[in-house]
Amino acid sequence: MTNHTRIPDFVPTLSPGRHRNPRKGACFMEMASYLAGERWSDHPRCTHPLLAAMAREINDRVGDDVRQELLPLIPSVVGLDDRDPRVDAWIAREAALTALTVVAMSRQRALAVGLLRSEAVLADLDGLAPGRLTERARATLDMVPDAERWARDFIGSAAGRRDAFLGRGAPAVVLQAVSGIAQACVPDPDRLLVDLLSRTIVRLSRTVPAPHTEVWSGSSSTWDELVPG
Repeated sequence: MTNHTRIPDFVPTLSPGRHRNPRKGACFMEMASYLAGERWSDHPRCTHPLLAAMAREINDRVGDDVRQELLPLIPSVVGLDDRDPRVDAWIAREAALTALTVVAMSRQRALAVGLLRSEAVLADLDGLAPGRLTERARATLDMVPDAERWARDFIGSAAGRRDAFLGRGAPAVVLQAVSGIAQACVPDPDRLLVDLLSRTIVRLSRTVPAPHTEVWSGSSSTWDELVPG
């Protein structure tokens, strides 16, 4: 990580949903907007839109205690943005890979479609052979053969454009993955979600380094003065 921002000494406790101002609480991306010096918002300009969508969804899905473990990740998303179309496909692929083998069968088909289309978009953008799969994607799909078979039949009968996937498909994959993991019958779904967000941030930071940004650190009274109610 090259971003050297840090959390202020006194900040609102992270809580789900949107908040009118910090006195009402803060979600992950609202706190990021503050650290970036932007207007208070859960849709700040400082972070890639799909990464921000993943962060909002995970913030809202995990339990109260685990949610506070997201705080150290917030500075890492400030300035982490690049409109290279590969970024959307990377995020969707990571979400699908994480969720596919743990979610309910009713969600596996959609996620298998998302994984195959993410791989196809990345192969196309990188000039690789159509149908090529990364080793991790191949290993994951091997664990859900029925979902893969259905997904390939679906893709074969449905027209798909790269821009349509990046604009609508990738966000849908992220939403399906996060909600599916949150409801999965696994020992610690919250941990899977925190790890997914952390891993995605690390992956993107290697390609899209976030700039060095200084953020305020001070007393809670200063926080109230800077962000009036």
